[in-house]
Amino acid sequence: MAIEITSQSLAGTPSEEPAVYKESPARALSGFPATDKSVSRSRFWHPTSRWTRRNFSSRASALSGGEVIILSVPKSGRTWIRAFLCAYFCKRFGVEFTLRPERYCQPGIPRLIFSHDLFEHRTKGDRWDRLRGKYLVPRRELSRAKIILLARDPRDCFVSLYLQLTRRDPHAPVELRRKSVSEMLRDRRFGVHAIVNTMNNWIKEFSGRDDFIVIRYESLRASPAEYFRDLLAVLGESAPDMTMFHDALEFSRFENMQKLEAAGAFDSKILHPGDVRDPESFKVRRGKVGGYREYLSAEDQKYAADALAELDVRFGY
Repeated sequence: MAIEITSQSLAGTPSEEPAVYKESPARALSGFPATDKSVSRSRFWHPTSRWTRRNFSSRASALSGGEVIILSVPKSGRTWIRAFLCAYFCKRFGVEFTLRPERYCQPGIPRLIFSHDLFEHRTKGDRWDRLRGKYLVPRRELSRAKIILLARDPRDCFVSLYLQLTRRDPHAPVELRRKSVSEMLRDRRFGVHAIVNTMNNWIKEFSGRDDFIVIRYESLRASPAEYFRDLLAVLGESAPDMTMFHDALEFSRFENMQKLEAAGAFDSKILHPGDVRDPESFKVRRGKVGGYREYLSAEDQKYAADALAELDVRFGY
């Protein structure tokens, strides 16, 4: 019953679009923090205006048609969740593994939309991309789909993002790649405050919905079997086949994903290291909770803690 990857199993899986950097009450899930129902459902905090939730670009179609939309800041653990869900549903319906199982058009396999949404809107592309809302999930799609917000300690997110930009991403501009971790921490677009602001914007936008769920990465790491079962229940799998469930759990285990990435088992660039000789350039890097302490000085940790104090308390950090 083990889940296997063949060269054909990822054929046709589109790679993620490379970044282009140009200047210019939530329902609780197994102990996840519940949301105060009294919070307003206003769209975004200023200066982001209401009209920016529209997407006039050709990319809108790729962000449409999902039964569930999973939003996250980069490096929040979505590749882990994606690998588990894809492994489970591919095994469940007897098809070869792919990171895009909906391409089989198999009834019962949910279409999942994974997006960094507002964070990419603020960091990718140029003014024209932002004017078109190229990286935003269209408002009509958000209004009809379930929304899962994957949250992670912004300090850990930041460190992983810093390593992504400086060690893994060949499209990052030279001036960005040359920044120290201390400089990047304070960067207007990629720093810890940008991460905190985006998370706050999302929870403020969606907190009044009954079909909005916050999942904490740290809870998933502490009890993956429990929380992945809860996640499957949200997707309609309230009584999963436990053999298939444990196969998917084992497949998506960090150590296994690292081994597969190092071996080049994935055709998709989603799971390719920047440099196979550099462990810090891997997509599946460490996943350690609280690992930011190993990269930030005492002064930087104080700066990050001050930023964290501005994060909505419902995230539980």
